[in-house]
Amino acid sequence: MKVSIGSDHAGFNYKELIREYLETKEIEVFDEGTYSINPVDYPDYASKVAYKVVDKAVDFGIVICGTGLGVSIAANKVNGIRAAVVSTAFTAESAKNHNHANVIAFGSRVNSIEEVKEYLDIYMNTKESEEKRHINRVNKIHKLEG
Repeated sequence: MKVSIGSDHAGFNYKELIREYLETKEIEVFDEGTYSINPVDYPDYASKVAYKVVDKAVDFGIVICGTGLGVSIAANKVNGIRAAVVSTAFTAESAKNHNHANVIAFGSRVNSIEEVKEYLDIYMNTKESEEKRHINRVNKIHKLEG
């Protein structure tokens, strides 16, 4: 499995911990930055992750900022991305199963790192639904990208 990860300064520490966690699972991680806690603009890093996903260089992406909101909005501006903010076990499962999310966003000021790791595992172990109703909805999202 290959994953692209990126964050702004607020998400930097979580990015490092998540990268290390994934590497212990022998998952190949592409670190798109940032590489310090110095203030940066989250769209720069969310877009790097998003383009890796749409180019199919990775299986999915992870973006982190203080809330998860800014990075998810930025990633969703890239055609082909379905980024979802994950803050509970239910949203982790639903993001993958119902919405076929290919980027997940976390807020370092919202959840503990232990919760984030739990939700990441749930997301990775969940399959995309093959139910017609979910596929139809994902297809409608694609049409919106027009």
